Amino acid sequence: MAHAYTPGLKVTENLTVEKRRILPLKGDVLVKVGDTVGPDDVVARTLLPGAVQPINVSNQLGIPPEDIDSVMIKKEGDPMAEGEVIARSVTLWIFKSESKATISGTIESISKVTGQVLQRAEPTPVEVKAYLSGTITEVIPNEGVVVSTSASFIQGIFGIGGETHGQVEIAVDNPSVVLSDDLIKPEHKDKILVGGSLVTAAALKKAIELKVRGIVVGGFDDKDLRDFLGYDIGVAITGSEDIYTKLVVTEGFGQITMAQKTFDLLRRHEGESASMNGATQIRAGVIRPEVVIPAAEKAAEETAGDVLGLSIGSPIRVIRHPHFGKLGAVTGLPPQLTALESESKARVLTVKFDDGSEATVPRANVEMIEG
Repeated sequence: MAHAYTPGLKVTENLTVEKRRILPLKGDVLVKVGDTVGPDDVVARTLLPGAVQPINVSNQLGIPPEDIDSVMIKKEGDPMAEGEVIARSVTLWIFKSESKATISGTIESISKVTGQVLQRAEPTPVEVKAYLSGTITEVIPNEGVVVSTSASFIQGIFGIGGETHGQVEIAVDNPSVVLSDDLIKPEHKDKILVGGSLVTAAALKKAIELKVRGIVVGGFDDKDLRDFLGYDIGVAITGSEDIYTKLVVTEGFGQITMAQKTFDLLRRHEGESASMNGATQIRAGVIRPEVVIPAAEKAAEETAGDVLGLSIGSPIRVIRHPHFGKLGAVTGLPPQLTALESESKARVLTVKFDDGSEATVPRANVEMIEG
């Protein structure tokens, strides 16, 4: 039987999910192997060095750089507060000039060559949370941990915003319904709402106003996204947007009915706690937005990261026009290169879509739905 490998989006009821939770700089790990953690539990902590700001004390006080030590009140390593005098010169015992700190922090260095003092701002504490409800399976000393859990797992095709968590709430009757602003209620605060084929910009704005943690939906209009954020987000990397309500799009841009399998899985877990992350990276080192619904009592049947083969009957989603977002099953995997409309040649597959139509598409234009 013909067989190929292609990127896949997982939609599965039972998966072992492992997440590396790593500090940006070395610091302190606060948990040990075997500990049970929740999404908000801090597992590691460090301090980021503050920014450096220079002051040209020599110019301010009108002295040669080599004489800077004689006017300094503060020495290297000394703490200082914003507005505090760090250097002073007195001329003829009458005229006094002062140089004051422009930030709070410490004196980093004093230069006799340039006459400048470098101020180091106070360090910024950084905490890494577990993100998932699960168990610590590995500790990387001074760096972080690996959190593992058995969970239902859904990968989306695109998302915005970073990590969040909340209870799953189904907001529509079926996966073809548009999630409009009238369907979002005050009681949805802190929930992860599941919509249908589209979420409108008005609905997303209302969700933010009502403090909805996240929205999972089939499609989203790229123009609404641009108007909402105020800029073109591009397709390379998302996840750092300053937006309270995170978004995971499961099918693509435009009004696209959420896959029935995805909708049914989410509906089965209504009322349960889920973690979600809208971060997306399309280029090298692909990162997919995700919804993780921990279920510790289940024995995992799969392990995240498995590479599955594309074969006859494999469910797929087309990720490029003209069939963007359409779902179907592979009906053929011809091994030979095939000429495309662009006159280039590529390996293709034939697919029968859920609406009964058929097409031939390049293999690079599809993603497999793993389940």
